[in-house]
Amino acid sequence: MAKSSENSGKKIAREKKWNETRMIMRQPVMLLAVLLTIVLLLLFVIYPLAKVLIFGLTGEEGGFSLATLQSIFSSTRYIKTFGRTMLLGLIVAVIATFIGYVFAFTITRTNVPCKGFLKTIATLPILSPPFILSLSIIFLFGKQGLITNTLLGIKDNDVYGMGSLIVVQVMSFFPIAYMTLSGILESIDASVEDAACNMGAGRWKTFWTVTFPLSLPGIISGCLLVFIQSLEDFSNPATIGGDFTTLSVEVYQIITGSYDMRKGSVLAILLLLPAMVAFLLNKYWVNKKSFVTVTGKPTQARKLMNEPHIKWPLFAFCMVVAAVIILFYGTVVFGSFVTTWGRDYTFTLAQYQRALAYGWDSLKNSMVLGLASALIGGLLGMIIAYITAKRNYFGKRFIEVSSVLMFAVPGTVLGISYVLGFNSIDVFGHKFSLTGTALILIIVFTFRNMPVAIESGTTTLLQIDNSIEEASTILGADSGYSFRRITLPMLRNAFFSGIVYSFVKAITAVSAVIFLVSPRWNLVTSKIYTLFDQAKYSQAAAFVTMLVVILLVFIGIFNTLINLLLAPRSKVPQAKNAARLEKTEGTK
Repeated sequence: MAKSSENSGKKIAREKKWNETRMIMRQPVMLLAVLLTIVLLLLFVIYPLAKVLIFGLTGEEGGFSLATLQSIFSSTRYIKTFGRTMLLGLIVAVIATFIGYVFAFTITRTNVPCKGFLKTIATLPILSPPFILSLSIIFLFGKQGLITNTLLGIKDNDVYGMGSLIVVQVMSFFPIAYMTLSGILESIDASVEDAACNMGAGRWKTFWTVTFPLSLPGIISGCLLVFIQSLEDFSNPATIGGDFTTLSVEVYQIITGSYDMRKGSVLAILLLLPAMVAFLLNKYWVNKKSFVTVTGKPTQARKLMNEPHIKWPLFAFCMVVAAVIILFYGTVVFGSFVTTWGRDYTFTLAQYQRALAYGWDSLKNSMVLGLASALIGGLLGMIIAYITAKRNYFGKRFIEVSSVLMFAVPGTVLGISYVLGFNSIDVFGHKFSLTGTALILIIVFTFRNMPVAIESGTTTLLQIDNSIEEASTILGADSGYSFRRITLPMLRNAFFSGIVYSFVKAITAVSAVIFLVSPRWNLVTSKIYTLFDQAKYSQAAAFVTMLVVILLVFIGIFNTLINLLLAPRSKVPQAKNAARLEKTEGTK
């Protein structure tokens, strides 16, 4: 009986999907959007990744071969590197998630002052260039460090290694856990915790029996997301890792140093697998384990904790973390205005002059390519969110999975896949290459950063009643017009989030483009990485400071333009109708 009912339900769902598919096929705009999306995802997501897998598992003479994989596993060096990478990711994930949870709990559950300041501090590392924290560690604790050398008198302190790398990655990635957990904690119904307190449970008992279990899916999700970011990180291990080499750095060294593309591809596969496993666990297992109780019934306002023995220790912990972040960022800004760090702290603008003379073209390239990819990625993300959140058709699952797949692909792997896939293209007997061009960089930035826009757009669209668009359709509007004039303005905040994230990540990208830049299209992050190699830290600090200012300025510009272009248009027709009515009455 149960099996028959289940089969009947599947049959009904399949018929609905067929009906939706037929409906899309009768709508030219929607059909074109779906087909174009599938083609783009196949070409720029699936094809490059398949190219890496095939190339890595192919022998020198062609055909399937595991010789390269066997040689890697027979080398203790690569096994140790893989183990180090996994260990680093686990340690960073645990510590960063703990700090993110404390921040989220303090802001959402306690009555502490300066909540706006703490929220800003908890999101600042996401908007900053990847080199800034590594640079501050060198300035503070290096051989010429302000703390080690100037204050403590420790000469030749070795700042490079696993310890510094853990600190830098934790400070860089704990905001990811914070944003995940703050949303979870805010969604827990206040009456559930109040019921436990009314039954005699203390704050500590309520936390361990109610709050913590309900937020456990968010904790696991935060851990997995931070773990993925740690695996993908290239800039920090490359600049401050020292002898502690991670897989992303190892891949880069093998390809640029030994010119062994095949071995680099196999190592890239080893880096890709754990990142993909963590991503799939988070997306398809953790999300199904959510225990958060959210109802449509009105609930009383949450009573924030005001006990001194609870809120002040939590506030002190958050302020210590905030002080460390301010110290790190302030040190880099200060270092960009000194003559020679560790020797001559005379104020000067020479570092900015040298930096602009050295890399103005690359800075301009980064802004132009970042803007182009952010606009394309933001709009394409909204389109993909629309055709997946509002429609159920055959092929939807492929679009859903492949469109957000790039979030789990380490940047180094992505760079290799695009080199293998687009370095030599044969179209009707004509060979050309996309690597080293502006187009390939825009494509990489677009598809690399688009998942955030898709997720933001999908979340917003699921909250919009379908009757709004149905009314537009009944009045004769097609899908394209309804999306452009009704749905897109409602997606204003999601569109803004997608564009800002895409632009920030495009400007600060390192690993994804390290193999794709060229003398004509060099990027500012490549220039900064070169300055690190040359130990020109003050010039690097000047570049990093300029990047932070540029990002803040463009975020303000994006916010203003999106509010103007996507503002509700209801006031304009009302004004026109009022003027027309007044004119008619005057004529009468």
